[in-house]
Amino acid sequence: MKSTSSVIALAAASVFLVAGCADGGDRTPTSASAAAARNEPKAAKSGAPELGAWGVDLTAVDESVKPGDDFFRYVNGKWLKTFEIPSDFTNYGSFTVLFERSETRVAEIVDSAARSGATPIEKKIADFYAAYMNTDEIERRGFSAIAEDFAYFDQLADHDAVARAMARPDLGASSPIAPYVSVDAKQTDRQLVHLTQAGIALPSREYYVDERFADARANYLAYIGAALDLAGARRSEDAPEKILALETKIAEIHWPLARQRDPVATYNLVTLADLERDYKGFPWRLFFETAGAGNETEFIVNEREAIIALADLFAQTPVEVWRDYLKLHYLINYASVLPASLDEATFNLFGKALHGQQQQRDRRKRAIAAINDSLGEAVGKLYVDRYFPPEARREMDMLVDNVIAAFDERIRNLDWMSDETKAEALTKLSKFKPFVVGPKIWRDYADLAPTPDNALENMKRSNASTWRYYADRLGKPVDPENQWGMTPQIVNAYYSPPNNAIFFPAAILQPPFFDPNADPAVNYGGIAAVIGHEIGHGFDDQGSKSDGDGLLRNWWADADAKNFAARTDALGKQYATYVPVDDIAINPDLTMGENVGDLGGLTVAYRAYRNSLRGEEAPVIDGLTGDQRFFLAYGQIWRRKYTDADLRHRMYADPHSPSEFRVNGIVRNMDAWYEAFDVKPGDKLYLAPDERVRIW
Repeated sequence: MKSTSSVIALAAASVFLVAGCADGGDRTPTSASAAAARNEPKAAKSGAPELGAWGVDLTAVDESVKPGDDFFRYVNGKWLKTFEIPSDFTNYGSFTVLFERSETRVAEIVDSAARSGATPIEKKIADFYAAYMNTDEIERRGFSAIAEDFAYFDQLADHDAVARAMARPDLGASSPIAPYVSVDAKQTDRQLVHLTQAGIALPSREYYVDERFADARANYLAYIGAALDLAGARRSEDAPEKILALETKIAEIHWPLARQRDPVATYNLVTLADLERDYKGFPWRLFFETAGAGNETEFIVNEREAIIALADLFAQTPVEVWRDYLKLHYLINYASVLPASLDEATFNLFGKALHGQQQQRDRRKRAIAAINDSLGEAVGKLYVDRYFPPEARREMDMLVDNVIAAFDERIRNLDWMSDETKAEALTKLSKFKPFVVGPKIWRDYADLAPTPDNALENMKRSNASTWRYYADRLGKPVDPENQWGMTPQIVNAYYSPPNNAIFFPAAILQPPFFDPNADPAVNYGGIAAVIGHEIGHGFDDQGSKSDGDGLLRNWWADADAKNFAARTDALGKQYATYVPVDDIAINPDLTMGENVGDLGGLTVAYRAYRNSLRGEEAPVIDGLTGDQRFFLAYGQIWRRKYTDADLRHRMYADPHSPSEFRVNGIVRNMDAWYEAFDVKPGDKLYLAPDERVRIW
């Protein structure tokens, strides 16, 4: 679970990711034998690719599966049949392999900092790690460590006092309305406080309102009472029932995640006077003053009707219920640095019962993840200096340029878009800002001073520091060079609409996504498809609502907008027929942006690959044409297995389709794939040419 301040940190970039937020949620370093069992890439050899002879792991290919029937299983079938998800993971795949490698490297950085401690930032890393690992001290302090904070909760006498508590990020307390700092989508040279719905502990609103999750609610109810009692918290006898009832009301008010995707619906510029007049029930002025944003006069409300209702619910809920609620969320958010009895109970619910993770990660691995969360850019700078070769940046720059050029070509040749709208689209494309590896100016963490013996205090200080880091941007010009929302050691990539920028952290620039020694077709089917995906977010069903300067405005001619909607609707109808788990079909409204990004990304990457051949045919390698190697590489990057519990969660909380459909659902719409693998009518993935969706 994430505290309010963590939500601030994650939301501030206003991003579209290439992979779901849980991709690395259970990332752990592994031994050499475990890495081999998981088919981790072998160590790189000078001049040789890491995977196979030319960049694709052909040992995973299942020749018993026809490519036209199930391309995902054709590419990955042998691995899917034999690989067992490790007990400390809820899913495992290509992203996870790199997460593990990244965390192993971060562990080396932490060990080096612990041995040296020569610089102030190394000492901070070492102290944070030492405190987190000192479980004897955590147990010695016991729940007396929270006595002062819980006494503070107990003395909350009115709703104003409750709001003050909710505005303090150091308390790790949740609020039904969460603030975060991000760029103003209609005035992109400034940043404002945004207000968004929040306040529930279960993974999504559906866990409160859908009958299929009745067991999850029962488990949560039992956990509430157990957690409060383990901590020795003062509570009302029926606190578990009242907290669950409150969170259910909050969830019922929440907008579905699919509706939250709309940047127009979630842009509501208001003044403080507007909030006090129209969003009654919540002490806004007091809340912002306590949070250190008391000088702000304008705000952006994301989910207008929901925030109005949540403000009213805040006022209608008795203070004693809020006191118990705040204590519970404090315990959830800080469980990892409190006694093992609470930590294990929290994992048993949120890890095991809700996501299917059978075993908690060992303490050292969790410490590395906590350092990445709290001192991520400090570690990231050391990571880039130690592990990222400068020549890889140069090749990435070339690939980005080639993909942008291919996107330009595709736009110019569209038969469904007018010249007027094409001109706007090309202008936007020309203004894309690509950023590779990490920020140019690194966060210095000057205001964060971890102690070597108090893990809870360190987490509290980190939460407060994170909020201050973002709040400090208020009233200052936006620096597009330093709007990174991820650290270099994160295996992901993203697009930021208000910055019209794409970001590729260092850790994703590794096989199977990117390998300077691999066959060019592999890099185009891998990282170039990711580059195209992120550019494609600028032209998906929501990203296309912003222009080249990041401004939220409609630049579409009406007829072109209708043509675009017809194509995205057709893609959505395809995805609505896919059922990954139980009887739960993919929600095309939730996943539309990512599906459009995938289709456009692979289409443009293929065009960039063909352009790179300059009219020649690629050589045949191992009996495979260049086009075949391109599509094999794409199928390989999405290799992944999930627990059923994790899949159920993703159906409601993840805007990305499961990996199987990011492969099969995309290639079946590409003519080149049909030609490459001789896919014919009667094959299960076959679509007639007029049924194939072509967008970008």
